[in-house]
Order: sequence, then structure tokens, then C-alpha cells
Amino acid sequence: MKLYCLSGHPTLPCNVLKFKSTTIMLDCGLDTTSVLNFLPLPLVHSPRLSKLPSWVSKDGTINLEKELKECAGRVFVDSQPEFCLPERELLDLSTVDVILVSNYHCMMALPYITEHTGFTGTVYATEPTLQIGRLLMEELVTFMERVPKAQSATCWKNKEIQRMLPGPLKDAVDVWTWKRSYSMQEVNSALSKVQLVGYSQKVELFGAVQVSPLSSGYSLGSSNWIIQSHHEKVSYVSGSSLLTTHPQPMDQSSLKNSDVLILTGLTQMPTANPDGMLGEFCSNLAMTIRAGGNVLVPCYSSGVIYDLLECLYQFIDNANLGTTPFYFISPVANSSLEFSQIFAEWLCHNKQSKVYLPEPPFPHAELIQTNKLKHYSSIHGDFSSEFRQPCVVFTGHPSLRFGDVVHFMELWGKSSLNTIIFTEPDFSYLDALAPYQPLAMKCVYCPIDTRLNFHQVSKLLKEVQPLHVVCPEQYTQPPQSQAHRSDLMLELHPPPMPYRRCSVLNLPFRRRYERVYILPELANSLVPSEIKPGVSLATVSAVLHSKDNKHTLQSVPKAPPAPPSKKRKRVPEEPPVLLGPKPLLSGAVPLEAFLATLQKHGITEVKVEETADGHILHLQAEDTLIQLEEDGTHIVCDNNEPLRTTLRDLVLRFLQRL
Repeated sequence: MKLYCLSGHPTLPCNVLKFKSTTIMLDCGLDTTSVLNFLPLPLVHSPRLSKLPSWVSKDGTINLEKELKECAGRVFVDSQPEFCLPERELLDLSTVDVILVSNYHCMMALPYITEHTGFTGTVYATEPTLQIGRLLMEELVTFMERVPKAQSATCWKNKEIQRMLPGPLKDAVDVWTWKRSYSMQEVNSALSKVQLVGYSQKVELFGAVQVSPLSSGYSLGSSNWIIQSHHEKVSYVSGSSLLTTHPQPMDQSSLKNSDVLILTGLTQMPTANPDGMLGEFCSNLAMTIRAGGNVLVPCYSSGVIYDLLECLYQFIDNANLGTTPFYFISPVANSSLEFSQIFAEWLCHNKQSKVYLPEPPFPHAELIQTNKLKHYSSIHGDFSSEFRQPCVVFTGHPSLRFGDVVHFMELWGKSSLNTIIFTEPDFSYLDALAPYQPLAMKCVYCPIDTRLNFHQVSKLLKEVQPLHVVCPEQYTQPPQSQAHRSDLMLELHPPPMPYRRCSVLNLPFRRRYERVYILPELANSLVPSEIKPGVSLATVSAVLHSKDNKHTLQSVPKAPPAPPSKKRKRVPEEPPVLLGPKPLLSGAVPLEAFLATLQKHGITEVKVEETADGHILHLQAEDTLIQLEEDGTHIVCDNNEPLRTTLRDLVLRFLQRL
């Protein structure tokens, strides 16, 4: 069993598991942190960005004025943003049989895999994962296509040039593999390969293994996966949460008795309490609005935004913010808000019960009805005529490199009355703000990450007790910024097996058993014999038939009688002799009793030598060796067949025939 690791990002994993002749890809996350190296894509012409100076090396040898721009001491690529794809050279991805998707954030690289590698398999995901994943992909494509850039920067990727660039461009990994966004046509083609599954539904893969999704408690439809055969079990835990939020709670009991547990997608903010961050978010928002400023919240169009809106619903009236407009701007804003209300069976029990009242499970439905929350597909059209300040705007993208958020950064960045509140943990807020410096608006960092922290995952692993744990190497050591915090790492016994991008792990357990079925008529013919009290054995002669990884013992077919021949044959043909199987032997040959038996038969000169596996008896007068071992007895006797036969019969006296 092997694990190929194609992504270096612990919360955006992409691994391939080879298990019992099947090749299974576990998630295909897209590392979007690479876009932080690029200039933002403004929706309207930005004089500030267009006037940024070109970067030239200190000695003047490198001048890529059309590709690299400098802003506040940082260098950015002036081109369409590109993404860091999962590794595609480590193994032939056309051999992947299935892709298992754990949540909608971990499927963003799907079109790159299914459309450009010769993939012909099936993708398995839950319905909310598919539908919300489609929205996020559609939003990404729209953000990119509505602000196209003519030039494509490639010279800076030259290894010799990249080595001379300032950080973080200098340290960027595998820049030649970075790719621009896919098209909507590729998205639709990729998602047509998805087959929907429900929690605890068992899916057979070629008769070899069975896969089943379990609720992971992180987002709508998010899953952990069980991959098992009759005698082995692998659990894949990715992006899980034990907190009480809107999704169904995590199914922990099904993870028990795993041979291997592959662990990814822990919280990126182990020291930040989500409840505390929500409180800080609300108080900073209220302070800014009361001072007459605007609040900008860069966010994804699904996920944490549902919890933010629910928190604000309870907070608005208490904080006297009832007249403040809240805007949600995204190409898929309407679909996202509607989907969250219709996936009732994927919600926690509390929200499910509201559907039968009937009430909308999320309170943002009421915010929309009372006109406190308005949603728009972009800043153009209705929004521009209905927009009033001070207000709160939720929009994407959290990287601040593309989407409507770029326009609001240019619009509000010069005033210290305004505040930007970061809630998504995927991007460093300092790196996100770098191309907008100098910036007057206030910045508040309230990362809300509900995924498992190290304390919770240690407790979980004690309960489910897997034999082996495999995890990204980042989880086996404290963060660099907090090297003294040993509580911010996994400390297990035995230690977890770490992996990094491009590593191949031989998972530490061997398959020992295989299930074989026996046909009733063959079972009926068996004659068991008792070898010791309570234990019976029977020999079986059969044909092993294997198809679709299912093995069956069938009766040996009888040879058909030869058809009568019209021609006269000189020599009558004899039918082939079918030899019966040799009898199986059980038991052990006791050394002292065997030596006494040899002596009775006139063999007295015996030298006994002890070995690791048993004993060697050297019959010196007869120049013969007898090896007595646990699983066999060997008689080495040259050119003396009568003696060999005698010795064999003496050995057989101590063994039982089956």
C-alpha cells in the first residue's frame, strides 16, 4: 500500500492511495496562495496601480519592466494571477480510478486533473459539495474572465532570473507548473464526472474495496472517508470540526479500528478561538459604523459567511445597527444564499427541525425580507444606484487579488474611518494588503477557522485508536513563529508518519488475508477431522475462480469422456491418470522420542545440532542428515533409497494425516 503526496498545503490536500489494485485520489485542493505574488485585477482602471514603477535589479542586469512592478518595497508580477497545481509528474494521473472529495474547498483543482491528464474515472462527492463547489468555481472563472489581461508574464519564471529576485518571489516553488484559471466549459465537463453519494452510503470499487463518506462537521456536505476491504481499513480525515455550527455533527465512531488514519485539514489558527473571533468581529464592525466608516469583509461566497450573517442577525438590534445596510456581492451570491436554505438534511438537528415548522433554517432569509441584507452579482447595475454609506460589504476574493473586493480597497483604502476585517484564515493578511500600501484604512484580523485543533485531534485519536497515523510534516513540529509551543503539534506513540509534497510513503501494514467464498456443493463434500479438541480440519481440492476481485472455490470439473472415433487406431489410448492430492500432515516430531525410535531400528551414531528453526540430526554411519523444523522435515540421503524410505516412515509415525 502506497501513498503519493501531490500537494504541500496541509489544508488543501491532494494525495493518491494505491490499495488492493485500485488507485484512489483523496481530494484535489488548489493552492491559491500563489496569487499573492501577483498585482490585483481592478474592475475599473486604477491610476495608482498603472503608475507603479517597474522593478530593476540593483546592478541593472535584470529589467523585466513589463512583468514585475514594485510597491512599498515588495515586487509583484503584473499578469493574470496563476495557481499552484497538485504535482502531476510523480505518477501517471490517467491511472487514477476514482477521486474522493471531502469538501467544496478541496475540489477546486478538479478541472485541471480531469480535463488535462487523461483521467477516465469517477469522482464521488455529496450533493452540497458538488453544488457549492460549482458555485465557487463559477465565481473564480467570472472574476478572472471579466478582467482579462493581454500579456502573460513568463520570463521571471526562468530559474536563473528567479534566483536573483527578492523574496517571496525568489522562494516560490515550482513556478513553471503554475497555471491560469480554467474555463467554464472545463468546469462543466469536470463536474459531469461527479457521482453523488450520501453519508454512510457504501460504494464498491471493482469488488476490491468499499468507500463510504461520513459527516465531518466542517461545512455543508463535508465528509471524511472510510476505505476498507474485508480485512483492512483506511480512514481519511480532512477538514473536520467538533464545534456546534450549521453542518451535521462529525461522525467519530465509524473511524474506530482503522489500520491507517490519514489526517489533513486541521485548523490554520490553532491559537484563535472561533467564538472569541466572532465577538471581536461584531465589536469592531459596530465601532466603525458608529464612527461613520464603512466595513469591508473579504470572504468566500459560502461557508463562514453563513455563520457571520447569523451572528450579525442577533447582534444588529442590540447594537442599534438596524438602519445600516449589509451588502453581499458575488456572481453567485443569490445561489449561495438559496442553496444554504434547501440542503436541510445536511444541516445540524437544530436547523433541520426549523424546516418542519416551517421556517428557514438560516436567519439571513429574514434579513433579506426586511431589506437589511441585499445581494448583488457585481458592483455594476442595481448596486451602483442603491448603494449608500456607511455600510458593511461582504465580497470576494479573500486574497484581495481579484473580484469586487479590489474596487472597494481602492475606494475606501485612503480613509482611516473605514475598516477591513479579515475572517478567512487561508491568506496572510499582511501579504494580502501589500500591493495596497500605504493604506490609511484600519485592518482587523479575526480569522474564524472551525476545524480541529491539536488538542481536539489528540483526544479524537485516543478515542478511535488507529494503528498508524499519516499527516503533513507541518503537524509534527511547532510553527516557526512559536517554536516553544509543543502543544501546537501532534505528539503520538508511535509517532505519526509525516509527508511533504512529492513524497511517496510505503504505508506500514501488509495485507495478510483475503476472503474466499466456497460453493455449497463443494462445502458439502468436505470431511473434517479433529486434530485437537475443538479444532477440526478438512482438505479441499478445488479450482480457484477470481473475477472482479472476488475469489470463489469451485469443484474440480471432471474430464469429459473422449468422443468415439471412426478411424481405427493402432495403439489404444489410455485415459490420463488423475493423481489425488497428497495427504496433509500435522503435528510435531518430538526429538527424544524420535532418537529412541532410531535406536530401536539400529541407528545409534546420531549427532544432534540445535538451529534457530529446530534441530539437525547427523546419522554419521549412514552419512545422512535429518532436518527437523517447525514447518517441515527434510531427509538428505544420497543413493540409499531403502534407508530414506525407512526414515520417512519413522517420521510419519509421529505425524497425523489429514
